[in-house]
Amino acid sequence: MRRQAANRSGGRAVERPTEQLTEQLTERTNGRAGDRADEQLTRPVEERAAGRPPVPAPAPKAVAPMPGPASFCPVKAAAEVLSRPMRRRGKELEQAIFAAALDQLTSGGFARLTMEGIAGAARTGKAALYRRWASKVELVVDALDSTLPRPSDAPDLGSARNELLLLIQGFTEAMNSRSGGAMQALMAELDHEQAELFKGFIVQRVIEPTKATILEILRRGAERGDVRPGAVTPLVADVAPAMLMYRVKVCGRQIGSEFAVELVDEVLLPLIRT
Repeated sequence: MRRQAANRSGGRAVERPTEQLTEQLTERTNGRAGDRADEQLTRPVEERAAGRPPVPAPAPKAVAPMPGPASFCPVKAAAEVLSRPMRRRGKELEQAIFAAALDQLTSGGFARLTMEGIAGAARTGKAALYRRWASKVELVVDALDSTLPRPSDAPDLGSARNELLLLIQGFTEAMNSRSGGAMQALMAELDHEQAELFKGFIVQRVIEPTKATILEILRRGAERGDVRPGAVTPLVADVAPAMLMYRVKVCGRQIGSEFAVELVDEVLLPLIRT
């Protein structure tokens, strides 16, 4: 009796866990376990067998946002573009260098003028400058010579007054141009040694051609009879350039078309009239 009771109790003890496992597998198969069964089935087999809790999935890594319009600086981008050297050659590069040299000379003066500053303003390398000019003095002279208007013969207008007025108005326009402003800045601050170099250029390139043209006008006027013969002299021809340079260099004043009219009518005509 005792053995039968033990066998019966042992059999029930063995059968009960088997029945529970069979019921769980049946529920999972038939879908009656619901969300819990779905969660368990998605776990690895080893974890399910060991009864360990599920391991949470790692959090997604933060990704740095791509730079958008708010992080773009147009001023910085423009500065980077403007600082890049430009590929130019021949006359185009030369004209850019001349323009930069004259602008730097006008704004800062000859003492502050540097080859590095000119190269930066022209957006080229400093080596491009030294391949052409050994010093800033040579560069400035070539820049002025290239940009100042060339002297030419005065046309015959039938009147000494009209011819003188045309000549002096052209001179004033040149002095008010970029190259003229650079020349004015140059004359205002040069030391003695450098002044001699530039004085020679100004005399040969500006003063002497202007005097020669004035003498031509006076000779033609003397032949017509509206200029007295005694006024056809180099000294009288010096008056107009001297007045113009005095006005610019000593007085530091701009010269315009009204000054050209005053100079001709109030100074030159009384000197040359018959």
